[in-house]
Amino acid sequence: MAHIAKLRLLLLSAIGPAIALLLLLFFAGYVVLGANGVLAWGDYSRQLHVAQTELKQTRHAQAELRNRVEALDPRRVDPDLADELIRRQLGVIHHDEVVVPLN
Repeated sequence: MAHIAKLRLLLLSAIGPAIALLLLLFFAGYVVLGANGVLAWGDYSRQLHVAQTELKQTRHAQAELRNRVEALDPRRVDPDLADELIRRQLGVIHHDEVVVPLN
């Protein structure tokens, strides 16, 4: 009987550390395999690279649009751009035309 009591006491005293060990293993597994874990880091760096490339393209397009808007400023319109837009609106521009800059 004393042997069973010792075994029961041993099992009851091992429950706390066993639960702590299981929780530790659970969190360690989540650190490695979770949505924000170590294995997801490669995917996040790939997504960051794609987003940076897209940002670079967007900034380039924005700079082109800003340049075009500045060229169409009513106080100082670029004559070449105005000529191109007017000819396109009037339909007198041809698809095989080439613009040769003089400077």
